[in-house]
Amino acid sequence: MTDLFCGAGGSTFGALLIPGVRVVMAANHSRHAIDTHQYNHPDTDHDCADISQVVPSKYPRTDILWASPECTNHTRAKGKKRGHGDFNGGLFATDGTDEAAIRSRATMGDVARFAEHHRYRAIIVENVPDARWWGPEEAPRYAFDTWLRSVAMWGPYEYRIIYLDSAHAQAAGPGARSRRPRMYVVFWRKGDRAPDFDRWLRPHGSCTMHGRVQLIQSWKRTKTCSPERPWGVYGIKSGQYVYRCPRVECRHQVVEPHVRGAAEALDLTLPAETIGERRKPLVPNTMRKVRDGWLRYRRAHGDGSLLEPYMIELHGGGSTHRSTSQPMSTLTAGGINHGVVYADPLAHELLPYYGNSQTQPVTAPMPTLTTRDRHGLIGYATSLEECRYRMIRAREAARAMEFPDDFVFVGDRDQTIEMIGNAVTTNAARDLVGMVVEALTGEEVTRPDLAVAA
Repeated sequence: MTDLFCGAGGSTFGALLIPGVRVVMAANHSRHAIDTHQYNHPDTDHDCADISQVVPSKYPRTDILWASPECTNHTRAKGKKRGHGDFNGGLFATDGTDEAAIRSRATMGDVARFAEHHRYRAIIVENVPDARWWGPEEAPRYAFDTWLRSVAMWGPYEYRIIYLDSAHAQAAGPGARSRRPRMYVVFWRKGDRAPDFDRWLRPHGSCTMHGRVQLIQSWKRTKTCSPERPWGVYGIKSGQYVYRCPRVECRHQVVEPHVRGAAEALDLTLPAETIGERRKPLVPNTMRKVRDGWLRYRRAHGDGSLLEPYMIELHGGGSTHRSTSQPMSTLTAGGINHGVVYADPLAHELLPYYGNSQTQPVTAPMPTLTTRDRHGLIGYATSLEECRYRMIRAREAARAMEFPDDFVFVGDRDQTIEMIGNAVTTNAARDLVGMVVEALTGEEVTRPDLAVAA
């Protein structure tokens, strides 16, 4: 595999989890990202370069190309128009359009250049879902559709556009402990075996009638998407698609996929001030979110409250607070945006999430385990001021993106956060590369490490 726009190496690390895969070439423009990639993957050749200026013949031909063109200027989160601006015959836009943003989006074109020269057997392109709308304001999607055709002609390739949240990428191992909705375009040569999308892209959930089932993606009808023209992100209330039971007896009821919680990525033994001890009080908006979470996640207990740890998002994230039993909201390159609130970690008890269950000390045997997460680690506090609050650490963010604890980031704190926020979750790369490898080889992909663990 070749990994273009490789960043710190999430896509490479995930690909290498699939038996038989070698990443022979990785390229990126960022020096600290390439240094990080090279430190962790010394057997891969590296090039720190502006890929738009690289002649494709400089890199070796491989079976698979993974490419993650720049995404920050495709996302609507930046609050800017994504058109190409008005040009009056000159080099620069007359209406204030950001040419750097245009060049950033144009990195998509490098995929076509490399496909033209190398004719890869398969290509996987990762970006944000909003990239599907790439084009002038008066003709959204036009540039993206043109790009699709420009890549597909060189195989010639067939392709499929996938919308997948990393928390739901669970085919060849656990899902991510953070939300990361992404669009992936998978290309394979016409006439070759198509990837088995059903086998690899259907997370498990628990139907009330049928128990554990492999779910199917179901698209809503909205102004921007439909089953015939899918686009968007997961969400029962606000998203464009949900997951349903595949069985007709329950009328294909909507089912939440099994997910891992942010609690698995957090270290609640790290030092943190209580809210009452802070010399500088939290700003009012942050304090409002903290208080909302306190009211939501506490349970009365004697003179105080049992508190389930929860997270708040300082901005964005789609919510003000969420339980740590849920995946962390999307991590970004702009800085740490997640705070965690919890009671004294020395007083934790276990709370089974059953109808009329009672808490019990962690020294007692754990109740029966089921196929879903049914046990929460909680603490005790007599008031919100006794609770501890801190921002999450870079290592916790990396863990939520499925980087192993021994993965080394080369750079200062801000550079590390940038690399984590820009990364591909390793589990998503693992599943998508595994899916493509299975199609190319005709042999079922299994992971020996999982077989041993089982």
